[in-house]
Amino acid sequence: MPCVDREFPKRKHPRLKSYDYSTAGAYFITICTHEKRCILSRIVGRGLAPADTERTTLLPYGRIAEEQLHAIEERYPFVSVDHFVIMPNHIHLILTITDTAGASPRPTISDIICSYKSLVTRFCKKSGFFGKMFQTSFYEHIIRNREDYDNIARYIFENPTRWYYDDLYSEK
Repeated sequence: MPCVDREFPKRKHPRLKSYDYSTAGAYFITICTHEKRCILSRIVGRGLAPADTERTTLLPYGRIAEEQLHAIEERYPFVSVDHFVIMPNHIHLILTITDTAGASPRPTISDIICSYKSLVTRFCKKSGFFGKMFQTSFYEHIIRNREDYDNIARYIFENPTRWYYDDLYSEK
């Protein structure tokens, strides 16, 4: 049977073409699991207490994801993970790159997140995970000022309380 040429949808490149993503600054990152599977954590507290007590309880793969978030700062001494939350099927974090990077060329946000996703996947597979762990890309937002930073930090902190209304909500 001959090969049929198909037109596949073209992925939009999610990064700004003219921006240097190794530049010092703060970045809001969202990483989603493949097919939005809920494999990282559970939301607990719903119905048992006031809504503001809802929180995440990490599952084994979520614990690996958290360990590797902390390891980013060891791997890249000029990067800090300021705030994060590991939701059932996605991770929100604020990464800050400082001016004092000694690496040349400096790793970009894409380099850092690619390395993070690769290491989480590798350790999860050693723990029995099978298949694809994360979606191919990730969402990023360049944090422009203190107000933007504070709003995003609050969003991350409050995310578990809004899980059942979240666009990424899934029971998979």
